[in-house]
Amino acid sequence: MNLKKPSFFRAATITVALLIAIFILLVILGVVTHSPMGVFIESLFSEEIQFAVRLSIITSVISTLLCILVAVPVAYALARYSFPGKTVMNMLMDIPMALPPLVAGVGLLLFFGVSPIGKSLAAAGLTVVFTPLGIIVAQFFVNLPYMLRVTRATFQSVNPRYEYVAKTLGCTDAQAFWRVTLPMSSNGLLAGSVITWSKGIGEFGAALMLAGATRMKTETLPLSLFLNMSIGKLEYAISAATILIMISIVSLYVFERYGGATHVY
Repeated sequence: MNLKKPSFFRAATITVALLIAIFILLVILGVVTHSPMGVFIESLFSEEIQFAVRLSIITSVISTLLCILVAVPVAYALARYSFPGKTVMNMLMDIPMALPPLVAGVGLLLFFGVSPIGKSLAAAGLTVVFTPLGIIVAQFFVNLPYMLRVTRATFQSVNPRYEYVAKTLGCTDAQAFWRVTLPMSSNGLLAGSVITWSKGIGEFGAALMLAGATRMKTETLPLSLFLNMSIGKLEYAISAATILIMISIVSLYVFERYGGATHVY
């Protein structure tokens, strides 16, 4: 048998992959090249787009930090320990990732707007519904499962024997985690943080339902795109879309560069 003979199956699969890659590239180029450069720059520096950029960065950074603070201890517990209800907990942690964002937004709206807990928070001055805080909450709720999965996979890729050795040298469980496991997981945590931030800055459905789409108040980049498309201001919408595309490309590069064995999507 001639193993060097060209394979039709090999050529067919590569051709399909190439066609899909070209299709994706053409779609992206269609967005970023739609407006003339002068018009794009003018809309990019408009007050509205600048506000949307600032609000998107602030809310996504805060929600990502919250995701990290929660995901690190939870993911470590799920990766290292066995306890009753672990399977059910894993499933519950993944539910926001499976829910359509609009459904997640409706749930959050009912929780913070109608439930006794939400009313108590509002009475205490912590208003979530139709405020920028609602954007942070929506981003956190929707994106936490992604950070959890990446972080858990990262911790699972670290051999527990390193922790055992550290403990034999006098480290406690917490010291072994901080001095051994966490430094060895830095690349995966960086990749997870970047992709979580990218998804946060692009969150639309849940943020729309919980925070609303009020211009110059809760107007993030995705909401700015939606608002401007709905009234025919195509230049502003294209500017918001182009920024989101650039953020996605950079985030994907960082994830692929540092994610290593944490590819869980």
